[in-house]
Amino acid sequence: MIKVLISGATGFVGKSLIQRIATDSPYVPIAAVRRTSANLQLGIDSVTVDNLSSETNWRMALSGVKVVIHAAARTHILNETSSDPLAEFRKINADGTLNLARQAAEAEVRRLVFISSIGVNGNKNSRPFTENDSPHPVEPYAVSKLEAEVGLRQLAEETGMEMVIIRPPLVYGPNAPGNFGRLIRAVDKGFYLPLGAIHNKRSFVALDNLVDLIVTCVDHPGAGNQTFLVSDGEDLSTTELLQRLAISLDKPVRLIPVPANLLVLGATLLGKRDLLQKLCVSLQVDISKARKLLGWEPPVSVDEALLTTAKKFLENAT
Repeated sequence: MIKVLISGATGFVGKSLIQRIATDSPYVPIAAVRRTSANLQLGIDSVTVDNLSSETNWRMALSGVKVVIHAAARTHILNETSSDPLAEFRKINADGTLNLARQAAEAEVRRLVFISSIGVNGNKNSRPFTENDSPHPVEPYAVSKLEAEVGLRQLAEETGMEMVIIRPPLVYGPNAPGNFGRLIRAVDKGFYLPLGAIHNKRSFVALDNLVDLIVTCVDHPGAGNQTFLVSDGEDLSTTELLQRLAISLDKPVRLIPVPANLLVLGATLLGKRDLLQKLCVSLQVDISKARKLLGWEPPVSVDEALLTTAKKFLENAT
């Protein structure tokens, strides 16, 4: 039996990943948690580690482990006035990641699967990104993820431990945080949204599809030392996403067709340019590599995933 250590086991992706590995895989999951009272499934083995940093001691957690899935990361900074946000992201996402990877190599871990970000490629495009595109991170978070990727590849060459890098776009699913959570709440409440004329194309990935690719990469012989982009395989405009969310929620959609350029202008005046730009620009990914090299296909369609997400949202709202 292959023992798999999962960092970030209590996070949005980690919780689903733990459940999938425990119930529908030949692997034995071990959850790395920061406190022993962490909310985990009954029967899931866990090990307590300190906050992720360059000083964290992983040696006990890595005992007997053959594969590490590193899903833990700093995704935001509480102190938005920080003078050096990159330094704060770097401590966790780059330095902390490489510290774990070095100790994993010393413990004779065979493979490390690193959950990176499509932001490493960039934050917008006019054609779908591929794994062969030159990195162009724009935000400090994505820069820190790229630094981790570079260090992991170098460590793989030095130690022989295999690395697998997965770069997801926005991940959605039941209890999704961030912008997706805000959108589903807005549609459910029947808010009028000025997003009825957005003709972009964006790739998203359902939580179940991301988890399925991660599990595929645990032991697939073709995954070693490879980078993969992941999505649902169907791209939507922001307008289409909201329309299909409304169908899943069985709610009317109230969209005002405001041109995207006027939206961005208004958002700039209100100090919300970054948020609106994410909703208006295109960001597509090409998942041909995962399909060809791994024989992988997204097991869940967009409509199925949205329906599952909406059902859970409505259950929690009652």
